[in-house]
Parts: sequence; C-alpha cells; structure tokens
Amino acid sequence: MDFVCGGLALIVFWPLYLGVAILVHIKLGSPVIFTQERPGKNEKLFKLYKFRTMTDERDENGELLPDEIRLTKFGKLLRATSLDELPEALNIIKGDMSVIGPRPQLVRDMVFMTEKQRRRHTVRPGLSGLAQINGRNDISWEDKLNWDLKYIERICFIEDIKIIIRTAVKALITQDGITEGEMATAEDYGDYLLAKKKITKKEYDKKQAEAKELIEGGK
Repeated sequence: MDFVCGGLALIVFWPLYLGVAILVHIKLGSPVIFTQERPGKNEKLFKLYKFRTMTDERDENGELLPDEIRLTKFGKLLRATSLDELPEALNIIKGDMSVIGPRPQLVRDMVFMTEKQRRRHTVRPGLSGLAQINGRNDISWEDKLNWDLKYIERICFIEDIKIIIRTAVKALITQDGITEGEMATAEDYGDYLLAKKKITKKEYDKKQAEAKELIEGGK
C-alpha cells in the first residue's frame, strides 16, 4: 500500500512537483532537493528528501547564518503547506518510510531519547502520524514521543486513513503547529532538555558527539 500510494502521488501530482521545483530553483537556487540523514526502522540511517526551504547564506567565517535569517517567506510558505515534504514520496517508494508512522526525527534528537522512547524506531517512520494531528510542534517533546508510542501499540489501517484525512485538513486549512512560537524551526530535543535543565551541558555535549559519530559512520 505504501509503494502504491507513493507511486500514485508522483504520477498524479507531477505538475505540482515540477512547479514547486522550478520555484525553489528560482527563489532559493540549487540544489532543489535537500537531503539529511534520519533514523529509520531499527534506527538504520537513510537519506530523507525534502524541497529546500533555506538559503545557504554564511557569515565571514563560513558558518551558516541562523535559521530565522536563512528561512525565507517562500520557505515558510512551503513549510506551512507541507509542500516541502512532497519528495518524501521517494522515501516511501524506496521503503525507507510509510505513509503513516512516527515522523523521522534528527539523529541528534534520537540520541537524547530514553530506551522506551526509542521504541518508536521499531516501525518505519511516516509522512505523518498521531503527533502531527495532535499539535505537531505546538506540543512538548514528551507529548510528541508519547503519541508515537501510542501509535505503534495499535497500528490499524482504518486509523491510518483517519490520520491521513486529519493531516490534510491541518496542512491545507488550519496550518497549525508548523513551528514553535517565535522560532523559525522546531527546537531540537537536546536543546529542549538542556533549556529545561533536564540534562547537564556535559551530557548534552556527549550526546551531540555521539550523534555526529553515528552520522559520519553511516556515510
């Protein structure tokens, strides 16, 4: 079903894919597709595909400027409508993802999860899931991860259909929970835990180093 849905999305919506790709190229330049390593089923890393939403602007030292500067109005529009996630249909066709399941978080988020929270990786990640229709980025990290655990405890085809419908409504009509408050992008789990003083700076740095090693080892 995932393969069929992913294939149909490419066939039916190819004019939309082409139109968004052209606009991204004009407004943000190349490459049009942004790729990033994400943990999939059993925490095997895969390359997630998205339309890029940020520029590559850097400071005098060659470091990327903050997200809120690089994220353009056009990029915000792509995220608000979830059009930036269209290329994930390729991940679904390849078998990296399902249509519905826990969203594939960053590797640097995964390393901060507890053993129980990391059970979310026992299934393939999805384009949308329970957390996305119950607040997305407007709810706490703990709530997001709890919704993921609730999903894997009771995977049901009918419930997946309901999630798909509610996802479409939220993405195209309400557009809620795209970012967190005044932040341009969602806060990393490690940054959240550090800000809430749930971990020490030493623990934070150790986990960040672990994430870097995992990404470099997966290349």
